[in-house]
Amino acid sequence: MRYVTLKPEEIEVLENFHRNSPNGTVRKRSQCLLLSHQRHKIKDLARIYNVSRRTVERWYDGWSETGAGSLSISGGRGAKTRLKNYPREVREQLELHNRNLKNVLAYFGERHNIIICKKTLQNFLKDTGL
Repeated sequence: MRYVTLKPEEIEVLENFHRNSPNGTVRKRSQCLLLSHQRHKIKDLARIYNVSRRTVERWYDGWSETGAGSLSISGGRGAKTRLKNYPREVREQLELHNRNLKNVLAYFGERHNIIICKKTLQNFLKDTGL
């Protein structure tokens, strides 16, 4: 049996996260750690949160290594922007085609074989501030 043993101040922090965090993942993981401190088994916690036993163990390991920083989802997940390496070219094409996005999309399709939709380009421009 493996349990997380918490100090009183850690219990306060986790209870605060569980009650007040806007992030559902943080609330779920903090509650799981609190239940582990109350001696609930990993198998039971995995069933409650609909995750594998190994996932609960990773939450424990993360808590012991980095503390509260391990409760949120780490960055770098999700689809990566295809235009990430071409901000200068995007800027040049926008200036050249007077911000006509269809021409910019056609340029990247022909020149770099990058096929994206207009909305993806708009999101890229918004994120990069172009």
